[in-house]
Amino acid sequence: MNIALIGCGRISKKHIEAIKKNNLNLVAVCDIDLNKAKKIGVPYYKDYNEMLKKEKIDIVSILTPSGMHYKHALDVIEHKKHLIIEKPMTLRYFEAENLVKLAKKVGTKLFTVKQNRFNLPIKKIKESKNKLGKIFLATTRVRWSRTQEYYNMDNWRGTWEYDGGVISNQAIHHLDLLIYLVGDIESVYAKSINAFAKIETEDTAVATLKFKNGAVGTFEATTATRPKDIEGSISLLGNKGMVEIGGFAANKIVKWELDEQIDIKKYSQNPENVYGFGHMEFYKDVIESIEDNKKGICEMEEGIKSIKVMNAMYESIATNKEIFIDNLKLEKAKIGK
Repeated sequence: MNIALIGCGRISKKHIEAIKKNNLNLVAVCDIDLNKAKKIGVPYYKDYNEMLKKEKIDIVSILTPSGMHYKHALDVIEHKKHLIIEKPMTLRYFEAENLVKLAKKVGTKLFTVKQNRFNLPIKKIKESKNKLGKIFLATTRVRWSRTQEYYNMDNWRGTWEYDGGVISNQAIHHLDLLIYLVGDIESVYAKSINAFAKIETEDTAVATLKFKNGAVGTFEATTATRPKDIEGSISLLGNKGMVEIGGFAANKIVKWELDEQIDIKKYSQNPENVYGFGHMEFYKDVIESIEDNKKGICEMEEGIKSIKVMNAMYESIATNKEIFIDNLKLEKAKIGK
């Protein structure tokens, strides 16, 4: 299958590695900065609509700033190409819902990049989840370091219109893992501050969560950790045991108190950065989903759930109220505006 990229920024390297390892043909790339596009060594474009018309493409990966995803995805769906979108699919949930609706209408598949679902510890806990019994408490902690230099790399970083803050950019992965492992979230109550970063949005946030299955949870996320990344962790407590995944990319089993003996080292990884190893497995799942016409692990509606929770957190911060996901309305939240 032939694939093309829209956006050749920082994350494109991980995608290109995964594309090559999965024997996909990278036939073209597009970026408004042609210097970035040229370096990849395939036909390059400044206008992605021109690329979509001229090149024979089966899949398009959108790797542009989050606030641009919706417009770019609408155009790709119009060309009836299968679609991969970096997280979050969009900055506002109703835009994501519309993309899924349109993709189904034209018969294309749409996937959101959630590479941490493919981490060895996450896969093992998903497999052994029933051994926890009834989960009553779930916690995630994202303690990462993003200096002012990081935010200054591009003028869209840390803006409400194109990026959001730590909730929508970094911790959206961990919100997704909580939903993936525990279940749908019923309500959130959140607070945030801007500890160090000179940006429009937050660099630090906390929230309490209520799950539809009765469990409660806590969420803690910051990019103000100094001097380096500490952890991206998930803890699950049930009436039959508990597990904790740590490492700085949810890549290491720290505690395994279940009625199942395992070699913890076997399920622990040590990636060189917070992007982890999951992109290769993500692309493998996408290919199998398209070729075998089966639902992918990160397909369609799977990309909407964490956006709704993220949006609810921002609405909670703006209104100082508990926000219920099923009744969510974005009235005061600035995300995506």
